[in-house]
Amino acid sequence: MNLEATLRKLSYVPVIEIDHADDALPLAEALVAGGIGCIEVTLRTAAGLPSIKAIAASNVPLMVGVGTVTRAEQVAACVDAGAKFAVSPGFTDALGAACRSASLPLLPGTVTPSEVLRALDAGFTMLKFFPASLYGGVAWLKAIYGPIPQATFCPTGGIQDADIPAYLACPNLAAFGSSAVAPRALIAEKNWSEITARATKLMAVVRSARPLHRQC
Repeated sequence: MNLEATLRKLSYVPVIEIDHADDALPLAEALVAGGIGCIEVTLRTAAGLPSIKAIAASNVPLMVGVGTVTRAEQVAACVDAGAKFAVSPGFTDALGAACRSASLPLLPGTVTPSEVLRALDAGFTMLKFFPASLYGGVAWLKAIYGPIPQATFCPTGGIQDADIPAYLACPNLAAFGSSAVAPRALIAEKNWSEITARATKLMAVVRSARPLHRQC
């Protein structure tokens, strides 16, 4: 799988915290019904890995990644659960080595040019930009593209619907993420229809800003 090409095609990755693994499959089905093809389930809750395992083992056509991976010793469990990629808010050499050894694609977190260069030197070209809104958002992506055009980013953190077209216009953006379509409160309420409605609305904005035939 070419992860960068896949994420460029999908354009949006919901970043999800799940409190109860029993909610994983109905949530996945609700997201797919709204046109979403990928999910990042974070390790911020104890239900994270069981939720990833449930989605990965199902027939729901949703690529599942694992988020908030911060330590090398977490990698084996992520692979065992079926995660197709990992996302970290930062980067360490140990984490990078563990993901490489496990053949688990990693998106290391970066917010400075030096962090970007360090990740590139370690062999990672697709990076997480977090927290995007606090570090300049679209303006940061445009600024970093000039001196470091070989890096591609998946920004998360504070991205609003109104920001989406500007983010998708950036040539160094693979996809962006947010929790807007499925916040913890809606999952707790099992409000799957509202999650599908939010996903449908957001993906309509994505398709308008980045048609599938024009992946920039």
